[in-house]
Amino acid sequence: MEFAEYFPVWQKLTPRQQERVARGLVYRTVPKGARLYDGSMDCLGLLVLRSGRLRVYILSEDGREITLYRLFARDICLLSASCVMNSLQFDVTIEAEADTELWLIPAGLYKPLMEESAPLANYTNEVMAARFTDVMWLVEQIMWKSLDKRLAAFLAEECALEHTTRLHTTHETIGNHLGSPREVVTRMLRYFQSEGWVKLSRGTVEVLDEERLRALGET
Repeated sequence: MEFAEYFPVWQKLTPRQQERVARGLVYRTVPKGARLYDGSMDCLGLLVLRSGRLRVYILSEDGREITLYRLFARDICLLSASCVMNSLQFDVTIEAEADTELWLIPAGLYKPLMEESAPLANYTNEVMAARFTDVMWLVEQIMWKSLDKRLAAFLAEECALEHTTRLHTTHETIGNHLGSPREVVTRMLRYFQSEGWVKLSRGTVEVLDEERLRALGET
């Protein structure tokens, strides 16, 4: 069963528990741009990514976004199943940044399974702790790191993810990732352009000096 290769705790489940998961497992393909979950939806369940990329972000009352973290192949998305964690509720939005294949373990199946399986409960706590660490890292970046460094790091990361220095994105999209107004991002990108690090055109940011941006982002 291919799913077993993507779910690290699979071998620690009993044969009967494995059978229950196999029967209830849902395989889904999600197109780029599709929204899988937001705070207004019913508890979805645990997501296990086979391929693609998901973005997990929060949305303020005035419509501003900030990316909490991204998920890639073999990653586990637990916040879509936050209802299985007692007294925890997260108003996050989960969106596909690329065409994505994933498996869903419905919340109605995962919660009782977690309550009877100590290895699964421990694994769930480990995943939650890892995501909490990601969010705390983001908070530190926002509080202590200037926007020019965060923007430089973001552009360098995008080049690595997309395997190109020509990024088809908008200033608003970048601002949504960084939790910064579009106008502020535009001013900073224009500064980068004046330094010869990027070249701006409509709907495109071309990175001319990836090494310089990466160095700035790491300071």
